[in-house]
Amino acid sequence: MNCALITGASKGIGKAIALQLSKDHGLHILINYSSDTEAAIQTLETINKAGGTGELFKFKVQDKEEVSQMIENWQKENPKKVISVLVNNAGISKDGLLMWMSENDWDDVIAVSLKGMFNVTKSIIRNMLRKRYGRIINISSLSAMKGLPGQMNYSAAKAGLIGATKSLAQEVAKRNITVNAVAPGFIKTDMTEEIDQRYLPLIPMGRVGEPEEIAHLVSFLASKNASYITGEVININGGLYS
Repeated sequence: MNCALITGASKGIGKAIALQLSKDHGLHILINYSSDTEAAIQTLETINKAGGTGELFKFKVQDKEEVSQMIENWQKENPKKVISVLVNNAGISKDGLLMWMSENDWDDVIAVSLKGMFNVTKSIIRNMLRKRYGRIINISSLSAMKGLPGQMNYSAAKAGLIGATKSLAQEVAKRNITVNAVAPGFIKTDMTEEIDQRYLPLIPMGRVGEPEEIAHLVSFLASKNASYITGEVININGGLYS
């Protein structure tokens, strides 16, 4: 059985991606989350009601030992299941101007968004290489492409994802594994509800995006139709930046 692991999948963009991959590709969805169990359960119930399958996958992406142990144990317990799609979506923001940013705020954001991608990808890449197939999609951000004031930590983390995407894509291409990044602009989630109105006049399309619009793009990149696309960063921001 082919599976998709989506980190930070309990709500927002991650949840939309989980639902779309289940619907479009019939993948068994591994719903990663770190603390919001209620939201994760709701995501799983929505997938089940639509006729899909999935399971909860609780771990903190920034904790290397926890990640590797969880994935290793799961693979031993599920020898007939294969993670063929990985979406590194987990991320946090702790905004503030550099002069007031604490070291903890810097470290925490880098740890979840960037080190988390390293931890999870490293834990599953060997199996993809062995199977000679895989789709890895990293969720970056508009903040990585143009930078945003008060988001130096977030911009650095998400820009790091882009560099990692381009490098890894070249390492694994011969094994039929694609690695791409998606850079959303302002999308309607809990993380952006406070800044939507401030930036709305700057968006040529005059609106923020929906999580489902990101999910459709990720679903395409996860498909066999995207087999010749790798090492790319695709902006999806309503024309705000390209």
